[in-house]
Amino acid sequence: MSKAYDVVIIGAGSVGVPAAWAMARAGARVLVLDRFASFGQGSNKSAIGGIRATHSDPAKIRLGLRSLEIASTWEETHGHAIEWVKGGYSFVAYREEEERTLKELLATQHRYGLNIDWYDKDELLEIIPALNPDGLIGGTFSPDDGHCSPLLLNYAMYDEAVKAGAEFRFRARVIGIDAPAGRVRAVRTEVGTYETRVILNAAGAWANEIGNLLGLAHPVQPESHEGGITEPVAPFLSPMVVDIRPAPGSANYYFFQHRTGQVVFCITPDPPFPGFDRRETSAFLPMVSRRMVGLMPKLLNLRVRRTWRGLYPMSPDGSPLVGWSDQIEGYLMAIGMCGQGFMLGPGLGELLARMVTQDELSPEDREILEILSPHRSFQREEALK
Repeated sequence: MSKAYDVVIIGAGSVGVPAAWAMARAGARVLVLDRFASFGQGSNKSAIGGIRATHSDPAKIRLGLRSLEIASTWEETHGHAIEWVKGGYSFVAYREEEERTLKELLATQHRYGLNIDWYDKDELLEIIPALNPDGLIGGTFSPDDGHCSPLLLNYAMYDEAVKAGAEFRFRARVIGIDAPAGRVRAVRTEVGTYETRVILNAAGAWANEIGNLLGLAHPVQPESHEGGITEPVAPFLSPMVVDIRPAPGSANYYFFQHRTGQVVFCITPDPPFPGFDRRETSAFLPMVSRRMVGLMPKLLNLRVRRTWRGLYPMSPDGSPLVGWSDQIEGYLMAIGMCGQGFMLGPGLGELLARMVTQDELSPEDREILEILSPHRSFQREEALK
């Protein structure tokens, strides 16, 4: 048996690394295990980098606000360059259905402290002049949202976690969890066994595989989503633009201009593609480019440099599952991020650290955990998932 740890985190990605950083800073002895050769090699490296608090769910709003605070001040606080840009997010409306949805959400978003408002057509075109004006009703704009490099932020948090004392083991696939009498005692991998009383499942698309080792079936299923990036051009677009209208083959899509001038984009397929297939498809680029050019005609002649495909670990209602197991003592879950692990990870990592190292949680923490409970009924869908 190897040395004992206060917490063993399974997964060195968008949630596991921030959690390790926060827990190690709080004084916990932390070990992070990952099946891949280094951190961020699961879904993190496929993320396009957006960080927003513009959600319809109070729990995700709170976590998003804290993630924004961490990311936007990271370079001045810790010194790592993470390519942070405070460009904002805009959800556009070309139909009354989207206008009604976005306006109805403003009451909740304002109540939880979001800096966001509705802008009619002419006002929104002042913010995003390149939008197609034909049929445009307006949209919401949240100027404090932004984007940064997922790989650079994950590396920065990994670096700070190691400095704080966290340990990492790579190429260490978990093959067993010892939980006699329903209490976590150790984690077994292909390279060693590690004693602990707390396990955090932050395994992303592989969360169910970990749950199965304890005889648990989590309602999380990976789905394939594709993204792409263009050649660089002169700056013309500040916010991330999100179009939530459904269309044949897709539910929504979103894109922004990187600080290098490249346009980064992604689409949500409908019907979804469940499973672990990360091979690019021939259908993706014609589908997303048709929608993007329709929304922003000046994109027509941009050349695409590359595309890729990543995994979204989806839950039944589009929100994460965060909390302690009610069957196995010491088993903590932060799973089913639904493609938002990167934007929620920094704030969520701090909450997970408080759950492990503190006796008392704040009323705000308890509200988040009640909403995101892994034992909830999954009756409501997050409107901006």
